[in-house]
Amino acid sequence: MPSRYLNFRCSVPWLILSLETLFLIHFLFCFSDVCNLYSSSVSYPDFQDVNHMVIFGFGFFLMVLRRYGFSSTGLNFLLIVLGVQCSMLVEDLLVILRVQQSEGGMASIAKSVVSMTAVAISTGAVLGKANPVQLIVMSLVELIIFYVSRCINRRFLQVPEDLTLMHVHLFGAYFGVAVTSRFPEPPPGLDKNRSTPKSDLFSMLGTVFVWVFWPSFNSVLAEFKNQAVLNTYFALAVSAVAAFMLSALTSKDGKFRMTHIHSAVVAGGVTISYTAQSIQHPWIAMILGLLGSVITILGSHCLQRCFNPAFKLQDTSGVHFTFGLPAVLGAVATVVLRVLERGISTQWNNLSSLGYLVFVDLGAFCQTISTALITGLITGLILNTKLLKTVHVSKYFDDQFYWEFPHLSVGF
Repeated sequence: MPSRYLNFRCSVPWLILSLETLFLIHFLFCFSDVCNLYSSSVSYPDFQDVNHMVIFGFGFFLMVLRRYGFSSTGLNFLLIVLGVQCSMLVEDLLVILRVQQSEGGMASIAKSVVSMTAVAISTGAVLGKANPVQLIVMSLVELIIFYVSRCINRRFLQVPEDLTLMHVHLFGAYFGVAVTSRFPEPPPGLDKNRSTPKSDLFSMLGTVFVWVFWPSFNSVLAEFKNQAVLNTYFALAVSAVAAFMLSALTSKDGKFRMTHIHSAVVAGGVTISYTAQSIQHPWIAMILGLLGSVITILGSHCLQRCFNPAFKLQDTSGVHFTFGLPAVLGAVATVVLRVLERGISTQWNNLSSLGYLVFVDLGAFCQTISTALITGLITGLILNTKLLKTVHVSKYFDDQFYWEFPHLSVGF
């Protein structure tokens, strides 16, 4: 057995065991009040939808590589279940520090699962390049930093609790892009980072699950749930239709491209995530869904041809144009809608109050992106130290380095 396999055997199980011991001690001492644990305003069906979306949806959504299907689904599941426990530990630590108030168990778990979306998105950027140890370390670091970013937005910029969670797309995309920029580029002749019809089909299955459950994701902690659900559905529906239209228009032969559909049909859900419960007219949600699909497809052309080669980025799953750009568009839409709504209601008389609200919204988004980029770069440098057993570029995008393949054991 090669030495690197022995190294992973000595590191991954013990790292997981150490984390689970820490989580067990946390639950032993922090959840003594059973009544408070099981009382919550979040219903189980809402939590179940979000759980399906993050574990099943994103697990198959990431199956874009032809030789990395086991790791895409298996390691995503491992990161989610570890991260949810870590997230609840961080939440209880913030309660002890009196940074936030204690909540019921179901609401806390729902927030933890939603927070793990940032990790799932970032994993898509480094897909195939980071080993299990690096992914676990990245997940824990990203979760902690995301909670710090949320606390800054909530305490200093007075952003509502549910909206701080909706920064998850913005944070996850730019954190992942920053981390992947610190990994060595694969050699030009390496062809394992391609997709096949089978991997595209499984990835599209994950996209469909993400699409179906996205209204629950945007409304799980919202005050006006029905409004958030309806607006999210309208935005998703229009973005899906626009994805097929734009794919046929931008392709050389006029045919649909699976990569366009895979990334653009969910753009509406990302774009409207900040304003889903505040929009009063469905046509606004539909316009945001259309714009989200446009910026995703056109952005994929610009980023892959200009931005990524210039900055030597290899965003494996295209999370920048799938989640990052629509999230930025949603941030801009939030400011524009806030200005129009408050300006019309006050007849443009109280401009100082309006300016303060715009400053708060822009400050929250800029703080989120800046924190994600800076900490992502630092995390990427840490992940590439020898201590974390960086994988050689020739081993990128290959399941056989981490998983057992019995049908291939003959001849090894």
